[in-house]
Amino acid sequence: MTAPRKTAIITGGARGIGRASALALARHGFAVAVLDMREAPLAQTLAELKALGVPAMSFLADTSDHQLAKRLAAEVVSEWGRIDVLFNNAAVPQTKRLLEITEAEWDAEMSVNLKGYFNWSQAVAPIMLAQARPGVHGSQLGGRIINTSSVAAHTGGSPHAISKFAYAAAKAGVLGLTKGLAKDLAPAIAVNAICPGSIETDRTREGFAPHMQRIIDSTPMGRVGTPEDIAVVVAFLATMEPCFMTGEVLDVDGGANVN
Repeated sequence: MTAPRKTAIITGGARGIGRASALALARHGFAVAVLDMREAPLAQTLAELKALGVPAMSFLADTSDHQLAKRLAAEVVSEWGRIDVLFNNAAVPQTKRLLEITEAEWDAEMSVNLKGYFNWSQAVAPIMLAQARPGVHGSQLGGRIINTSSVAAHTGGSPHAISKFAYAAAKAGVLGLTKGLAKDLAPAIAVNAICPGSIETDRTREGFAPHMQRIIDSTPMGRVGTPEDIAVVVAFLATMEPCFMTGEVLDVDGGANVN
């Protein structure tokens, strides 16, 4: 099989933002590997990717496993020869308040929502660094890392937010990781983050329902977001040429948090 020209790995790729982004990148010609802990929707997303005619693979995997990230990244390279984009998107909600949460629950939140991003960034970075080439205007990118944070990283969450302070803390950590890696990996790898606002997914729909009109009224664009609203930004960050953007944070929230 001929090696694909562009490849991407998406964690948390079975549903919602991850699925929409996987399909968006596939439509841009990427071979796509998706990871998730949910077996049935992961299989469905894999089938949808293959139906688009691109090479695709899936892994039932926990992103908090450091060694597993390295093994799976190596497996992708063995199959396709390169990794061009990593979209760190896997996350778990945490609804409990400070006086309700246990230490184990806090640690679990950080393991996926922050450490998982470190795990996969470290796993793909050597591959992307080796792919970088000198260019006319400096180094030609060897890869791109895109991280999903949240507007909760700025605001601490809103009254209608499903996840509370622990989620906000982890997502704020993702912003620090993004900015730090942007400097650490430059100029070979571009690292940027997206902060989604109120995005309606299978996970958030029920929680949003009692607050829907309030969310719409407080959003200048007059609606809640969709996974596709985030996917188009992922595709932009994954494909824009030339790329002179790194360490940036893009809020995609319909203007709800305009300063």
